[in-house]
Amino acid sequence: MKPFEMLYMCCRPGLPVLYSRVRRSLKKVKGEKGRRPHILDVGGRTSHYTIGLPASVTITDLPRRSAVQEHLHLGVNDDIVGAIWRRRSNVAQVLVDDMTCSHLGSASFECAVAVEVLEHVEDDAAFVREVRRVLKPNGVFVMTTPNGDSVKNTNPDHKRHYRRPELEALLRREFESVDVQYAIPSGRFYALALESWSLRRPLRTFLAYAGSLLHSIQDRYARPNSTGQGMQHLIAVARTSKQS
Repeated sequence: MKPFEMLYMCCRPGLPVLYSRVRRSLKKVKGEKGRRPHILDVGGRTSHYTIGLPASVTITDLPRRSAVQEHLHLGVNDDIVGAIWRRRSNVAQVLVDDMTCSHLGSASFECAVAVEVLEHVEDDAAFVREVRRVLKPNGVFVMTTPNGDSVKNTNPDHKRHYRRPELEALLRREFESVDVQYAIPSGRFYALALESWSLRRPLRTFLAYAGSLLHSIQDRYARPNSTGQGMQHLIAVARTSKQS
């Protein structure tokens, strides 16, 4: 494990709750597989939720070309790819790839993860179909997206925000088992936890860390209602059949 990973693991309690939730799902997959699984992280870039995870991680993303991508920190460039290789020991590949028409081989991964990605994709059906194709039998797809039942779409790069039934229907076209849940309560601590960490801004970093700790307590006791109001995200776990 590299120094960056060790430092990050020490700071893990202060990760945003969404990342912690995804990480728990990936650790469960690791436990099911009983070995070092091959995980595809679509649109992962820094891939916070896989740092230090005992897995072989392939990160894919689109190239960073537009001003909108630059402003919203989307896509990858040479600097980002270089930082991944310097900082990470469990990353096997960093690839420029479009998941709606991927060049990845079929049945290549035990697990795929896409955190806050699908809302950026115009052809969401093709994206889900390709994720299904690259998964092995009994593969798992873990994904998150903004909760369209509660969160208004004001992001210039978001094509849509899914309501829970819409996301379930989309995933069920390709996956045999689908579970979609409302997750992550909104509020002051949620917003504070999203602030970026930087050694050049120690006070802001401390407040973001503290906000994450307090938000994790709030999340522990949150009980989503049937309409998902007040919840920021949808978290889905979809599975392929045990036979190809």
